[in-house]
Amino acid sequence: MGKEIARQFAQAGLTVHVGSRDAERGRAAAEEIGGDARPLVLDVTDPASIAAAARRVGALDILVNNAGISDEAATPDQEDVEIFRRVYETNVFGVVAVTNAFLPALRRSARPRIVNVSSGTGSLTWATGPEFAHSGAHAAYRSSKSALNALTVFYAHALAGDGVKVNALAPGLRRTDLNATAAGSGGDPAEAATGAVRLALLADDAPSGGFFSWDGTPVPW
Repeated sequence: MGKEIARQFAQAGLTVHVGSRDAERGRAAAEEIGGDARPLVLDVTDPASIAAAARRVGALDILVNNAGISDEAATPDQEDVEIFRRVYETNVFGVVAVTNAFLPALRRSARPRIVNVSSGTGSLTWATGPEFAHSGAHAAYRSSKSALNALTVFYAHALAGDGVKVNALAPGLRRTDLNATAAGSGGDPAEAATGAVRLALLADDAPSGGFFSWDGTPVPW
């Protein structure tokens, strides 16, 4: 889905830094996207990689935190704590590290925006509702997205004085490599990407600290 978000930014005429852990795959993705898409080596779990990427990107208007990994379909009583650490390292701590590293560039922007790609499975309201009841599977992934939602609110409050708008996106189940369920789904990543682009291009009087579905509908926390 990150590639589709980058593609839509490029089609809108924006310069896009396409983050990728692998330099060659990043270069190939940027060429495929076209426009002014530029590969950027970035591993959100590696402080040195994050620092190098932030130094390379001197100016930034929009940051999309899209990197995410899932766990096996296990409940918390069955899942090893190391799996929780691995998932949180990317889905939560990586977001904090990358966001903080790029904040100096964002603060220099006239219209800074941060979009955190979350998940509807991170909604505690939905998780506790009878129509969305589940077994507690994918506990590491789902709880990491709940934590990401909380971070979205806290960053929105902390950065309001700098004019930075921070929102979270629930893209829905999309055809990605996140896990077997996502890989086998029929959800179009490009459709979800429109929601991220919408949040990235919000007007100055638009909300901050919100959680929205790809179509703009508010999602309960």
